[in-house]
Amino acid sequence: MLSVIVLNAAVEASGLYKRFGNVEAVRGVDLRIPAGGVYGLIGPNGAGKTTTIRMILGVLKPDRGSVRIFGETPHSARRQGWITYLPEQGGVYKNLTGLDFLRYIARLYYDNEEDAARAVERGVEISGLSSEDLGRIMRKYSKGMQRRILLAAVLMVNPRLAILDEPTSGLDVVHSVAVRRNIKEYASRGGTVLLSSHNMLEVEYLCDRVWFMKDGRIIDGGSPAELKDRYSAENLEEAFLNALQAGG
Repeated sequence: MLSVIVLNAAVEASGLYKRFGNVEAVRGVDLRIPAGGVYGLIGPNGAGKTTTIRMILGVLKPDRGSVRIFGETPHSARRQGWITYLPEQGGVYKNLTGLDFLRYIARLYYDNEEDAARAVERGVEISGLSSEDLGRIMRKYSKGMQRRILLAAVLMVNPRLAILDEPTSGLDVVHSVAVRRNIKEYASRGGTVLLSSHNMLEVEYLCDRVWFMKDGRIIDGGSPAELKDRYSAENLEEAFLNALQAGG
C-alpha cells in the first residue's frame, strides 16, 4: 500500500552505462528522484530514455553502475509490488473485459479480497470508462480506451513508484486532462511518478523537476521554472530545444 512518509529516495541511479554492440546507449547517467511528486525524463528519440527506464525497472542490467529503489534493488522492489510501469506501446489482454482485466491485476497485488475489490473500484474511477465499456471485451476497445484501462491498472494498486511512458498517447483532449488529473492526485497522496513524454506542455504542467537527456547523458535538470529561466525560454519546449542546441 502507498506510504506517505518515505525515508529513502524513490530512485538512486549512479553511473549507469549500457552498450548495445557498438552503440553506447547510456553513458554515465546519475539520477536521484525524491520520494513523492512527479518527475520528468525527456529527450529526443535515441537519447537513452527508454534504456535508462528499463535499467531502473531492472529489466535491463547496466554494464556499469547501480540502481536502488527506496533503498532496495529493482528486483526486490518489483517483488514487493512497489513499482508499476506503463510502457509507451503497452498492450491489453484482448479476450478479457475491461473489468475482468482490472480484477486480474488486483489479484496479482492483493491477497485480501476486500483490498483487491477496493483497488478495482479505484481502477474503474481512474479509467473513466462506463459500465457498458468495462463489460466489453478489450479487443473491441479503441487505442484511447486501452490506454485508459492500462493507466488505471498501473495507479489503482497504489505503487510507491509509477513509471509512465507517454501516458496520454492516443487520448483526446478531454481524456488527457482526466489522466493528468489522476496523476496529480496520485502524487498528492505521496506517490512518486517518473514520466517520459514528448508532450512538453504536459511535462511542464505535471512535473516538479525535469531532466534533459541527449546522446545517452543527462545534460541538465531542474524545475520547469528554473530551466525556463536558465535558457531564457517562454516554455519548457523552448528551454529543451535551447539546451539541445547548446550542445549539453
